[in-house]
Amino acid sequence: MLQSLIAFVGAAFLIAMAPGPSTVVIMRQSMRSGRRAGLVTTLGNETGVLVWGVAAAVGLSALLAASQIAYDALRIIGAAVLVYFGAKALWQARKRGADQTETGAGASADAATEEVRADWSPWRCFRLGLVTNFANPKAGVFAVSFLPQFVPQGAPVLWMLLAFSAMWALIDLVWYTGVVWLVSAARRLMNRPTVRRRLDQVSGVVLVGLGLRLAAEAR
Repeated sequence: MLQSLIAFVGAAFLIAMAPGPSTVVIMRQSMRSGRRAGLVTTLGNETGVLVWGVAAAVGLSALLAASQIAYDALRIIGAAVLVYFGAKALWQARKRGADQTETGAGASADAATEEVRADWSPWRCFRLGLVTNFANPKAGVFAVSFLPQFVPQGAPVLWMLLAFSAMWALIDLVWYTGVVWLVSAARRLMNRPTVRRRLDQVSGVVLVGLGLRLAAEAR
């Protein structure tokens, strides 16, 4: 049991550190709206992780692994969501650049501050994290293939899978909390209008690229 737990914790941390759509979205929310927004977005993402894990434990995620049609449908929907988020970020970057040109740096900075205040909504941030996680069908397939590997022989499978699901979400939460704190610490620099515009452009391109890759790839 102890060996299984140690192996699981190590593997879960490595998985958490691998960058993906959730990383981009959480970092962007932390830069745009501050630490609280980043943490609430993280909670939404981890709720999605927990749901995938529980679904795998009770066998629902096996549908994605067994049915090509179900997997492809969720893959296309997820790709569309990521492309939408990326296009929205690119549009905001373009709008910010136009506003900065028209009003000047000082007024642009004030507008950016007002935008940050308007953008902060706990439910909006939570929903963003949750939807981003659900937009990746690989998480469901991965949960089916990943979690059962660490169940010790003779242990109650369902309860062990549920426990591992909770631990997976908790480990993911610990990692992304650290990411949020690091990004928030550098937020004063990143909150400059020009820097924020570049960051929106980069995150937008990355999200669109991830969405297109998800749409194009075969399982």
